Amino acid sequence: MNNDLLWIIFSIINFVLLLIMYRLFGRLGLFVWVGMATVLANIQVTQTIELFGLTATMGNIIYGTIFLASDILNENYGKKIARKAVGLGFSTLIIMTIIMQIVLVFDPAPSDIAHSSLSTIFGFLPRVALGSLIAYGISQYVDVWLYALVKRMLPDDKFLWVRNNGSTMLSQLLDTLVFCTIAFAGTYEWSVWIEIFISTYLLKFVVSIISTPFLYGAKRMYRQIND
Repeated sequence: MNNDLLWIIFSIINFVLLLIMYRLFGRLGLFVWVGMATVLANIQVTQTIELFGLTATMGNIIYGTIFLASDILNENYGKKIARKAVGLGFSTLIIMTIIMQIVLVFDPAPSDIAHSSLSTIFGFLPRVALGSLIAYGISQYVDVWLYALVKRMLPDDKFLWVRNNGSTMLSQLLDTLVFCTIAFAGTYEWSVWIEIFISTYLLKFVVSIISTPFLYGAKRMYRQIND
């Protein structure tokens, strides 16, 4: 199976799993998802792949689910609850980074087979984590603010897609610029950096569009739970 088709299938799987967590555990499931997805996104982003003819990083899909989760919380429970989820993801990433840096300080046993692989992934993580923390903090709070603003202006449910895509696409543009600058500037050649920036944002743009029907699904679930 080629990467392009696999990426589309993988996107749907991620969003379906998010809705399952919401269905089973309510907003608590979304809080858990945000923490988990923040960690996974920052591990996956260390891998680059060829996608739709461009060089791209992994992690765009799982990272996009964080924006969907915060939008669901914002839509169904309000801005204050959505901000708590953002804070949870922020704290989770800081704790994971600190713990894994200490893990790498330990000398591996002669029979160890994992240390070099962990070093490859998490040795690169501090710079990625710094970029991710700053980008995540800025973009997520902007997303929550924008979503709430658009919801006040266009409260009818027929504008749910506008609230979702409008807030996410703008905040993810900011996220991509901040993250790629901190995490990858100087690491790759300028032409590769530009390609990663463009491909990363385009993929996030597509993920945002794919997420829209799942936001409607979450809205229906919320009504069923509270009827």
